[in-house]
Amino acid sequence: MPLLQSWRWYGPNDPVTLQDIKQAGATAIVSALHHMPHGAVWPLEEIQERKRIIEEAGLTWAVVESVPVHEAIKTRSTDCELYIENYRQSLRNIAACGIRTVCYNFMPVLDWTRTNLAYTLANGAKALYFDWTDLAVFDLYILKRAGAEQDYEAAVVAEAKQRVETKPTAYLQELADIILMGVPTEGSITLEQLTHSIGIYKEIGHAGLRENLAYFLESIMEVCEETGINMTIHPDDPPYPILGLPRIASSKDDLLYIIERVDREPNGICFCTGSLGAGRHNDPVEILKAVGHRVYFAHLRNVKHDESGNFYESDHLAGDVDMYGVMRELVEINRQREQPIPFRPDHGHQMLDDLHKVTNPGYSAIGRLRGLAELRGLEMGIERSLH
Repeated sequence: MPLLQSWRWYGPNDPVTLQDIKQAGATAIVSALHHMPHGAVWPLEEIQERKRIIEEAGLTWAVVESVPVHEAIKTRSTDCELYIENYRQSLRNIAACGIRTVCYNFMPVLDWTRTNLAYTLANGAKALYFDWTDLAVFDLYILKRAGAEQDYEAAVVAEAKQRVETKPTAYLQELADIILMGVPTEGSITLEQLTHSIGIYKEIGHAGLRENLAYFLESIMEVCEETGINMTIHPDDPPYPILGLPRIASSKDDLLYIIERVDREPNGICFCTGSLGAGRHNDPVEILKAVGHRVYFAHLRNVKHDESGNFYESDHLAGDVDMYGVMRELVEINRQREQPIPFRPDHGHQMLDDLHKVTNPGYSAIGRLRGLAELRGLEMGIERSLH
């Protein structure tokens, strides 16, 4: 039984169509009701309508990515119980439509962070990029977070100062716009609001955020067990503290803690090789061997680091992540399952005709098509070699 080849689709407004996805060779869709306000119950009829569109195109909706976890739940503040009950009802409605895998994250404030969305590679394609100095520029000179300088090496602080003094004025605004894109909100967010949120999480801290995640999971596990839904937490992206925010899903120890703290079958992991691989402290193959029994969904992409810890998203088979080792382990795990594990080619370079189109960052069609083709071939080669 092969892995289930899936593809993220942002819905009817996605510039990549369901027909495009079929031509790429994927058979399953990873989607969400992005138009629904965070914390609201997903109406049954809205889920059914999205499912109808997907199935009429000859595809199946395999994974919901994601049902956002409201900030009131992450901070366990006012209305937390209301939003947890809404979440439970959304899970019931999703299950009623036959979908059994839900991806989510518990990252504070920022869902993902990059500093350049169009890093030009040697071949002319464009990739997503994370640069510590640019992050320091944002932190020190745009956000102006108190005590931020202590979180960076002296060389990074010095280089950040030089960039501010030598770059054109538009650089700061562009950098701010890119980083703030990672805030999952229905509207724009101000620097003042971001500073306020960072202050809240500073009070909660690492241990407090872990407790809040455990409380959330314990609150929904009964519904998951009743409906057959598996929850899959997405690792932190990138997997280390930024802007003074705590991170609780950044390492093997973190992921083991999560699945052991709430040790119930539906409490699972979305194994993202790119997010975990962005941390040089992580060995994705070793992590997968440790937590694979609770991996119900996989994001496969690769990253390439430099000596300073900056990274760009590389070709799927050509970065610092041992993608062969990951795929081999994933194939072995999948062989023990009754249902195939869905994976999707996560992100892809903007290349060829897509260089001239407006695309969602990381989600152009041709780069992901290339990634899926490479991963599909890798899986087949491993499967044949294991017979």
